[in-house]
Amino acid sequence: MKRRFVLCMGAILLAGTLAAQTSVPEWQAGVDRMKSLITTDPGQASEEAGVLLKGKNKKNVELVTSVARAYLDAGRLAEAENYLELARKADNKDAKVSVLEGDIALVKKDVGHACQLYEQAIYFDPNCEEAYLKYAQAYKTASPSQAIEKLQQLKGIAPDCLEADRELAEVYYATNRFGKVADVYARFIHTPPVATEDDRLKYAFALFLNHDFEKSLQVVQEGLQRNARHAAFNRLAMYNNTDLKRYEEAEKAADAFFNASDHADYSYLDYQYHGALLSALKKYDQAIAAYGKALQKDSTRLDIRREIADTYELKNGYAQAIAAYRTYYDLLPQDKKAPEALFQLGRLYYEQGTSPDAPAAASAHRQAALQSADSLFAQVAAQAPDSYLGDMWRARTRSALDPETTEGLAKPYYEKVAETLSAKHEPKYNSALIECYSYLGYYYLLKSDYPVSKEYWNKILAIDPDNATAKKALDGIGHTPA
Repeated sequence: MKRRFVLCMGAILLAGTLAAQTSVPEWQAGVDRMKSLITTDPGQASEEAGVLLKGKNKKNVELVTSVARAYLDAGRLAEAENYLELARKADNKDAKVSVLEGDIALVKKDVGHACQLYEQAIYFDPNCEEAYLKYAQAYKTASPSQAIEKLQQLKGIAPDCLEADRELAEVYYATNRFGKVADVYARFIHTPPVATEDDRLKYAFALFLNHDFEKSLQVVQEGLQRNARHAAFNRLAMYNNTDLKRYEEAEKAADAFFNASDHADYSYLDYQYHGALLSALKKYDQAIAAYGKALQKDSTRLDIRREIADTYELKNGYAQAIAAYRTYYDLLPQDKKAPEALFQLGRLYYEQGTSPDAPAAASAHRQAALQSADSLFAQVAAQAPDSYLGDMWRARTRSALDPETTEGLAKPYYEKVAETLSAKHEPKYNSALIECYSYLGYYYLLKSDYPVSKEYWNKILAIDPDNATAKKALDGIGHTPA
C-alpha cells in the first residue's frame, strides 16, 4: 500500500486553530499580492516587497519573515536568505526568525542544523508550537525517538494540540508501531479538518495490522459511506471481512475492490487475500487463479506457493498439490528446509496413496505414492530423531501398503513409537499409543498369538476403559478355543 506523509508548514497548521482568535494583519494582502508575482514577474515582486518593508515595517519581524517565507516557498533561496538577514536585524531572538532559518537549513538538507535552530526557537519561546512540530517532522525518519520526544514535550505544554497528535501518529505509523498509531488517531480522527481522509485510511490500516479487525472495519465503512469507490477502503473491507470469516461480505467487498473502485493499484497481497477468500468459499479453481496473479506481482513469495499447494489439497488434487509443494520446497533456502517442511511433502504423498477417490485402476500409482511417502518419513525420522512423528507416519504408510496386515510391515515402527511414548507417561500421547496398541493387538490376533494380543488390548483399556474395540477384541479372544 502506498504511503503519503504530509509535511505541513507550521504557519498553515496553526492557522486552522487560531483563525478565530487572530485577526489578519493589514499587510497580509500585500504579501499575498507579492507572492503571486514571484514566479511570473520577479522584478515587480521585489518592488512590492520594498514597498511593504519601508520605514518602521523593517522592524516588523512577522512581516519580514512572511516575505522571506514567500520567496522560500517559491524556491527562491537566495532572496529568502536576504530577507532572513533583515529579520535577524529586526530581532535575532524572535522565535519566528529561528524557525525561518531552520526551514532554510532544511531546504539545504542540513537536518541537524535545522533542528538546532528549531531548538533555539523553543529556547526563545517555549510555547512556539510550530518549532516543536517542525523539529518532529524533520527527525521523524532519521530519528523517530527524538521526534516522539519533542512531540511529547509539545503535548506537555499544549495538551489539546491536535497537530501534535497527528504528527505522533505519523511517526508511529512510519515505525510500524501500529498499536500506538491506533491509540493516537483515536484522539483526533473525528476532528475535521485536522483529520484527513488519508488519516482515516491510516487509522483503519493500523487497526487492521493490530488485528482489531472489527474496529478497522467500522472505520472502513465510514470511509466508504463518503466514497463507495475508494479503492483502499474497499481493499481493507475485503481484508477485514476475510479475517473475520465473514466470507459473503468479503466477497462483496472483493467485487467492489476489483471491479468498482477508482484508481485501484493491485498488489500481490490483494490477490493473495482474494485467493484465501475464494478458497474459504470452496471456489478452489478461482482461488488458484488468484494466487497465480499474486505470483505475477511478486514471484519471490514462497508463502503463496505453499497456499497453492494447500488449495490443491483441499480439492483433492494431490498430484498438483505435490507438484506445487515440491516447487515451494525446492525454492526454500537451505536453512529453512527443516524436517517439518519435508514432513508435509510426505503427508501429501500419503494422502494421495490413501485417497478413496482414486480409481481402482490407479493402484500402482497409490503404491508409488505410498513408497514416496515412506521414503520421506524415513528422512524426517533421521533428521529429527527426538520426534516420534517420522516413525509414526512410517507406520501408517506401511500399514496402508499392507492393508490386510499379512506382512506386518508397520509392526517395527508401531513398536518403536509405543516404546518411546509409553516411557513419557504423558496423557497427550494417549491417542497415539492407542493407535499403536490397536495395530499390534490386531497383528498378534491374526497370528493367533492370543496372550500377546490380549496384552495390547488390555493396555488400551488401561488408557481408555470404555474403548469398544478393545472390549470386543478381548471378548472374541475369550471365546477362542485354547
